[in-house]
Amino acid sequence: MNWTTGTLAFAAGLIISVVTTPVGVSGAVFLLPVQVSVLGVPSPAVTPTNLLFNVVAVPGALLRHRRDGNLRGPLTRLMLAGTVPGVVIGAVIRVFAVPSPSVFRLLVAAFLLPLGGWLCVRARRPGRHHTGAEPAPRSILALALTVGVVGGIYGIGGGSLLSPILVNRGLPVATVTPAALASTFVTSLAGAASFALLAMTAPGDIAPDWFVGLACGLGGLCGGYLGTRLQPRLPETGLRLLLGILAIGVGSLYVVQAALA
Repeated sequence: MNWTTGTLAFAAGLIISVVTTPVGVSGAVFLLPVQVSVLGVPSPAVTPTNLLFNVVAVPGALLRHRRDGNLRGPLTRLMLAGTVPGVVIGAVIRVFAVPSPSVFRLLVAAFLLPLGGWLCVRARRPGRHHTGAEPAPRSILALALTVGVVGGIYGIGGGSLLSPILVNRGLPVATVTPAALASTFVTSLAGAASFALLAMTAPGDIAPDWFVGLACGLGGLCGGYLGTRLQPRLPETGLRLLLGILAIGVGSLYVVQAALA
């Protein structure tokens, strides 16, 4: 147990959550590169460690929505029906198909580069949204399953991916946000548990780094609260542009590193 690492992990979770919460982006998306490149969490243990961050960081926001009575609904159940089995499938793929750090860096880059481009576009055209017919339950279930698999491989709960897609398809933000948070929490819990069980049957660094994950999660819990309180005072457009450029830069760096490995 290294308290310097713990302090860095807490600070990383805090700072990232303060910046990402106001723009509706999961802190886990940007925390994973920090765990890989700064905190030195080995592969594939970095994925469940990132999921553990969500397990600790999300409940504060969940409690707020629970008091408002927005967590129980058909959309929440539908999303969970897809993301929970999806994250288990993603965990198995991560352990047995992409355990190599170089391959995983390419997967991270493949996720960060389009995310960065989307954030930059949203920063320049924040008011443009696609609003069509609401998606059918079968489409939401299929999308949730796909997002769950991605979450199990990358180490995010999946709700942060589903939320903007469903909102752009015409679902109200007030309905999507609590459902996405519930999906992120339960899916992250299921994913972390899946990796812990896989660690008993497969060799290598598979189990989450509990110390780093909990420290990051506590920082994220505090940072999410601060980010919510500071949201009216922060320049959302500037933050989106900053995060977009950062995602593109980190993704490009990982492509170069993987090519040179």
